[in-house]
Amino acid sequence: MKIKKHVICPQRVRQVPPQFSWIDQRLVRERHYLQECSVQALALYLVLLTVSDAEGLSYYSAATLGRMLRLSAEQLGQARGELERAQLIAYKHPLYQALSLDAPQTLELSGERSRQSLSAGEILRKIVGGES
Repeated sequence: MKIKKHVICPQRVRQVPPQFSWIDQRLVRERHYLQECSVQALALYLVLLTVSDAEGLSYYSAATLGRMLRLSAEQLGQARGELERAQLIAYKHPLYQALSLDAPQTLELSGERSRQSLSAGEILRKIVGGES
């Protein structure tokens, strides 16, 4: 039997908020994210997504996050570590960055230069098809 969906409370239909925050549905569809993280880590992730800016950045202090989530400093550190290992966030005190669930794009290079650093100009030339 197929369930027909209908709005239960039409006066409270959720709208996209004016501030920038959302949760990517792949977090649930690609279950490995949920399976790799504890409830505490996922609670921290939810808060970070909610308070982050358009680039995914937030700088709530450990003390504030600990109070909000009722976590000790050690528990908060463990939750943060889980999220970093799952590649859901990056952290460099005092900033958190909620990361895209998309795999990072890499530039394939061939030959001798493939293991060397490239300048921004060299990378742009590779991207637009110019000489290397």
